[in-house]
Amino acid sequence: MPDTTPPLILGSGSPRRLELLAVLGITPDAVTPPDIGEDPHPGELPRAYVGRIAADKVAAVEAPAGAIVLCADTTVALGRRIMGKPEDEAAARTFLTLLSGRRHRVYTALAVKRDGRIWTRIVESRVRMKRLSETELAGYLATGDWRGKAGGYSIQGPAGAFIPWISGSHSAIVGLPLAETAHLLGTAGYPVWGAP
Repeated sequence: MPDTTPPLILGSGSPRRLELLAVLGITPDAVTPPDIGEDPHPGELPRAYVGRIAADKVAAVEAPAGAIVLCADTTVALGRRIMGKPEDEAAARTFLTLLSGRRHRVYTALAVKRDGRIWTRIVESRVRMKRLSETELAGYLATGDWRGKAGGYSIQGPAGAFIPWISGSHSAIVGLPLAETAHLLGTAGYPVWGAP
């Protein structure tokens, strides 16, 4: 019987998203990170921001007829403040100092596209970071793990030792909420759990 599984394009260069798809037994047919601007608009709130970026990403990925495109975006928010990827170690230190001893939110937006139709979902999780000592902060910054990470940390890396509590989806905090991803891919016609 011929394989009728539609091609799947992952519109992300994140190795973490590839790993999370692999947890579902999915290997994309192509990985095509779109090149879009990710600067927040003036006054843009974190939830609206991630939704817009995920939608912009999925719109920017070209796909042949019948193919499915999956894009996502994750940001860390402290109140109304969007904490994207720090430009340098000083910015990472600033982010982590602000997050130290406080709760914050992590938003991950998904966008799935097939033949001009787009499905979206935003997942909100809450995270508490312990109060960081200067030794912990300096030691973590020295690992370089903050590079390319929203908020200057990743829960699956060494900074996981700083996170005693979360409420929500661990996989969403990492960068791809598994339950919502499986649901949206299934809605778009991708057989997540085997042949349709």
